[in-house]
Amino acid sequence: MDSFCFSPSDFVYITLNPHFLLLLFIQLLIRVLFRLSLVAMSSNGSSISEKPKGVESDSSPGPIKPIGTPHVSSNHSIGDLHSKRDKGEASVTSGLTKLSGKTAVSSGVLIGVPMSKNPNGAIIHSTKAGVSSGVRGKSAVSSRVKGKAIVSAEVVAFKDVKYGPHDGELRFRLIHFWEARNVVSKVLIGLEMLLIDQEETVIQGFIPAGRIDTYLPHMRAGGLYRLNSFFGSHNKNLYRVAEPSFTITFSSTSVLSDLTDSPVCFLEDRFRIHGYEEFDAACDLRGDLYDYVGHIKLVNGQVLSDSLMLDDAEIASSRRVLLHVQTHDGPVMKLYLWDKAASDFSEKFKASGGTARVVLVTTLNPKRFGGTLALSSMTPSRVFLDKDVQITEEYLTWMNANLSVANRVNADVVTKTETMTIGELLFYIQQEDAKVAWFECIATVADVVHGSSWYYIGCGVCHTKATKGPTTLMCKKCGKPDIVGVPQYLAKISVYDNEDQASFVLLGDAGHELSGRKASELVASYFEANENVGDDHLVPVPQALIDTIGQTRKFIVKVSDHNLTGKTQALTVTKVLTPEDQEAEAQGTLQNGVADGEPSTCVGIVKRAADKVEAEDPKRARYFVFVGFEAFTNLVVLSLAVYIYKCIHE
Repeated sequence: MDSFCFSPSDFVYITLNPHFLLLLFIQLLIRVLFRLSLVAMSSNGSSISEKPKGVESDSSPGPIKPIGTPHVSSNHSIGDLHSKRDKGEASVTSGLTKLSGKTAVSSGVLIGVPMSKNPNGAIIHSTKAGVSSGVRGKSAVSSRVKGKAIVSAEVVAFKDVKYGPHDGELRFRLIHFWEARNVVSKVLIGLEMLLIDQEETVIQGFIPAGRIDTYLPHMRAGGLYRLNSFFGSHNKNLYRVAEPSFTITFSSTSVLSDLTDSPVCFLEDRFRIHGYEEFDAACDLRGDLYDYVGHIKLVNGQVLSDSLMLDDAEIASSRRVLLHVQTHDGPVMKLYLWDKAASDFSEKFKASGGTARVVLVTTLNPKRFGGTLALSSMTPSRVFLDKDVQITEEYLTWMNANLSVANRVNADVVTKTETMTIGELLFYIQQEDAKVAWFECIATVADVVHGSSWYYIGCGVCHTKATKGPTTLMCKKCGKPDIVGVPQYLAKISVYDNEDQASFVLLGDAGHELSGRKASELVASYFEANENVGDDHLVPVPQALIDTIGQTRKFIVKVSDHNLTGKTQALTVTKVLTPEDQEAEAQGTLQNGVADGEPSTCVGIVKRAADKVEAEDPKRARYFVFVGFEAFTNLVVLSLAVYIYKCIHE
């Protein structure tokens, strides 16, 4: 046959042929078994990928949209703006709705507002009295609620929030909110908030990035709100801005609405003021962030006067304002304001006509630069001057009554040079009145000294150099006769700048910061590769240190007693920074849950979102496999049918 041409009789014959019917039966049986296997795999997969209620989150890299739109537009909602309901029921909207008629405040919050159309096609929103409008995380209405209001929801105090989903209602004032971004990729993680309830408890709140556009247009600092249905997440351990151990996280079922005509009074704000001693004790621990208030001594090195003018171009390029601030008669502290905090201070200082004298900055991170305690602003930091809040106003009253105390510190003392050249360091050592101090010095690595040990064996607890006992290692500082010895850096390098050269000694973590490798790791690698050498063998200078030759870094060096007594001119390096990273280190930008790999609310939510995506991929794969298998079986049956037809006609 040159071609296939089927007639009706041929088709009837083929379909009634027992061989053909057997093929159809086999295909049907295969499809049934395959569908049963898919159902079994689907049930197993759903149980594995199941998440706690209300914790799913979407992550969006985009910036936060500006506030100002009175409604949620179609591109700001999660899903479709209007979801249809079966059997003629009215649609619902996830946006902020307008109420027709006068409504009273009740404990209920609306989830989905029934809508009807008037004759000209316009949508009319209508609600019953006693129910307020609300914004929920998704436009679809769950089968449990079906557009009805939540009546008499239990009011939950912040102190009663626990881990897990909550169906109760929170009532609070929104004090402040800010972006949380990944410290490396700068991807937007979510929106952080500071909330205070009627019991004056301050707690941290969080909105995942995928839900920011739903809630942000209806949020304003200082506003009163109620929130129904939320998730209590564990607070992060690093850079906390509130005392409670839990965070209020907006979930997919959360409903936010205005709290109007509240009979309860909510505080406008609440501060956690710390002094020099408390900040000094918490320095470099990356723990809770506290607030600081005091009177300004210097602004960018300039003494306060009526003629003081701030340079906007300099602030914009450096992204910082450096204040020297003193609380009452305590020590003068350096206060670094970065980015938004710097611009806010500049605007408020200019608005005061340069007369502002008292400053309050919130959520500060205590850091030690060049051996000196300093405070650094963070992303959630806010700036208040003179009479902005009650605390600054009270401090200003004290200052005006104690001007002799407030003006006691000599401005020349607090303007001491922070960074020195190598020549200035060597000259300082030769002065008779020189004291032990720390300085910053930018220099280039010229060489690494060979022929001597570049590390020492230190106590695994205090890092003090260990001493050999009869059979064990001992630590004089800890007083223990048997300790675990850990190699620590003690490497000597030659450095130079534009005019001079000197010898630096890398001590402890400074060597790790310069080379990127721990001393214990390098020593262990060497002995693993050279098993025949003894324990007393001199380990040569590792390549990781040699590779630093030619690098220009900012070194924090200590002028010690050994330098002042003339025993050695080699300066001890306690910390190593790149010039570019110095500002980032001082700024210490806050990212909720992403600081130094510490697990946090944000990280957990993003991880759960990633887990959700991974759980869905196998289902898609099984679907495509099934479609491909059906097409394959259809092709096999058709090919066999054609083969039978050819056999019959031949």
